[in-house]
Amino acid sequence: RGGVRPFGISLLVAGLQGDGTPGLYQVDPSGAYFGWKATAIGKNYVSAKNFLEKRWNEDMELEDAIHTALLTLREGFEGEMTAHNIQVATVRKDGKFVVLTPQQIQDYLDEAN
Repeated sequence: RGGVRPFGISLLVAGLQGDGTPGLYQVDPSGAYFGWKATAIGKNYVSAKNFLEKRWNEDMELEDAIHTALLTLREGFEGEMTAHNIQVATVRKDGKFVVLTPQQIQDYLDEAN
């Protein structure tokens, strides 16, 4: 069936730049990419981006950034957000990608309540 455009996805890719500074990029189905300090994609992304614009700042500590990410996610989440239906990961300064355990996520959720 010619002319039918396939579905596409957007990705958020996080890592470290060559100089060691953190980088966050959004990659669209067209192949275009955009650099961000903080962003959101998916359902309710406009509200999430507005929320991040108000909360995010350059001097945030990791703990504050995780709390802000969870609060942003909660804004558009349908149903109850638990440590078993979300995942949280960070990129450390040494470049290591670390996925938080469900218990670590639960601790952050408990602090946010």
